[in-house]
Amino acid sequence: MRLEGELRRALARREFELVWQPQVSLRTGRICGAEALLRWRHAARGIVSPAEFLQLAEETGLIAPITEWALAAACSQGLAWMRRRPGGVRISVNLSPSLFVSRDVRELVTDALAVSGFDPALLDIEITERVLLDKVEEMAATLQSLREIGVSFSIDDFGTGYSSLAHARCFPVQRLKVDQAFVARVASDKADAAVIGAIVSLAHGLGMDAVAEGVETAEQLAALRRLGCDEVQGYLTGRPVPACEAEERARAAQTGSQSDI
Repeated sequence: MRLEGELRRALARREFELVWQPQVSLRTGRICGAEALLRWRHAARGIVSPAEFLQLAEETGLIAPITEWALAAACSQGLAWMRRRPGGVRISVNLSPSLFVSRDVRELVTDALAVSGFDPALLDIEITERVLLDKVEEMAATLQSLREIGVSFSIDDFGTGYSSLAHARCFPVQRLKVDQAFVARVASDKADAAVIGAIVSLAHGLGMDAVAEGVETAEQLAALRRLGCDEVQGYLTGRPVPACEAEERARAAQTGSQSDI
């Protein structure tokens, strides 16, 4: 109850903030996108990880206003980058599965785009496989309506749920994100490497890109490159940082003052 009260006050006091983790193309070695990650700057406890409060936010319904704020903030930041960088940069935002039950997701996304003026073609919505399990036709229609205005979609933590093969082809998805549990052992475990190889083949067969999460070592990166992954993100290529630092890194990569991966 105390934490719930603090979460409500955090919304009112604007204690939430976004940090950004770069997504890097293995074809060019350059930054091709950035994922928005939520942080809570608690007055007494400092930075609080989402792992400590998102479950409670889901249970209390606070996930809706928190996500609404995060989506609006991400689109506003994306617009700022779009104005300063030719072509802009793709931004990824996670949407909770519960939002697809409690809210009109299409309205939520289109409102954020309309208010910010951000280009829908640069917005990537990350969803988990859980979203695809229920009300398949209704969910497909919702995603397709957003796809028609330019928004793209990624399935996060792919390979850990139950819908992988049965549902992936039914939705307008552009990227499959390989769960970091597989990536952690890709260089040392043939089974995990085989799983990632299968996901990459599936993605390419369906006209999608494969993105590997949680890349931390050069050995993992080399293995993912051999397996044909299209993009990577993780501590090796960039830790989550505030927008100003993310912009500086992108500028350095664009001008060539930062080495390719």
